[in-house]
Amino acid sequence: MNPDPYAILGVDRDADADALKKAYRKLARQYHPDVNSDPGAQEKFKEVSAAYEILSDPEKRRVYDLGGDPFGGGAGGFGQGAGFSFTDIMDAFFGGQQGASRGPRSRMRRGQDALVRLDLELAEAAFGVTRELKVDTAVVCTTCDGSGAAEGSRPVTCETCHGRGEVQHVQRSFLGEIRTLRPCAACRGYGEIIPDPCRDCAGDGRVRSRRALTVKIPGGVDTGTRVQLTGEGEVGPGGGPSGDLYVEVQVLPHKTYTREGLNLHCTVPVPMTAAALGTSITLPLLEADLDTEEISVEREVPIDIRPGTQSGTQQVLRGRGVPSLRSQARGDVVVTIEVETPTKLDERQEELLRELASLRNEENPEGRALPAHKGLFGRMKDAFNQK
Repeated sequence: MNPDPYAILGVDRDADADALKKAYRKLARQYHPDVNSDPGAQEKFKEVSAAYEILSDPEKRRVYDLGGDPFGGGAGGFGQGAGFSFTDIMDAFFGGQQGASRGPRSRMRRGQDALVRLDLELAEAAFGVTRELKVDTAVVCTTCDGSGAAEGSRPVTCETCHGRGEVQHVQRSFLGEIRTLRPCAACRGYGEIIPDPCRDCAGDGRVRSRRALTVKIPGGVDTGTRVQLTGEGEVGPGGGPSGDLYVEVQVLPHKTYTREGLNLHCTVPVPMTAAALGTSITLPLLEADLDTEEISVEREVPIDIRPGTQSGTQQVLRGRGVPSLRSQARGDVVVTIEVETPTKLDERQEELLRELASLRNEENPEGRALPAHKGLFGRMKDAFNQK
């Protein structure tokens, strides 16, 4: 072994306790056999541990600095092999379990958060709604008021740990004795035992129950939006504070509109003659689905179909879409016109259409393929026609 423990740890001769710990921790993580399978790592780790034992002990360090044998002729204990794990040594030297009792843990703990899913119609998601929910959850046991003890009884101090909630374990190794504190198995770390548990909750302090609550969903939510209800989740063990309840929104498909962000899209069929001659139609808005009469809202709007409208033409109704969840903004309604060509004609209708075709010299039209990409003029024309 290198006789200079300062060189082994890589510290100055005036290094303080914190510098020694920092250096040893770094090397222990590098060479401990639990984390390093190299054949030479175990010997290196023994050297590092021996150096740390000398320098971390003021008396041994003083003897070494004076040129003496810090182990007084050799009893040492080094080289006995690893008798504890990497976790143990980290806990013993740096984790604070040794000698740092945490005391008994409280039987009362915070309850878990809960998640429920709620199906909403598109109008409800867009404009908000108030719903009644039935939730299966844990509530405080009314028989024992959350104490977990049967009526007339109470918890008693654990005889194994004497109320400390922890028991001490001692391991011997080449570093000497390693003492660690672990939760008491008899009382599970509570420091007390309930000898006569409540019959209704079996000592847990809570029972399962179904309860109703009212949830207000704000307007603008979409599929996947979660609304947090603070303190509406499960009651904790021992009658501890409740967790939170999250309501996750699932928006159902709508018969007319599809949603893209804040915009609503719909397709309106128009007869061929109406598209050619122009007309006006009435479009029901999403507000038409609201069943409340408490507020006055515009539930439909007129749409002018200009003469010569082509199938696929879109009209945009500004500010008629879905309100934003976090601002005053509102999306648009995008209406796509679909021109319907009649599939069945009676004799008179066919006669009139043939006469029209003759007047327009369209009895035998030539096949004409349109360009795949329109030029600047074409795009400007389309934009102008959409206004």
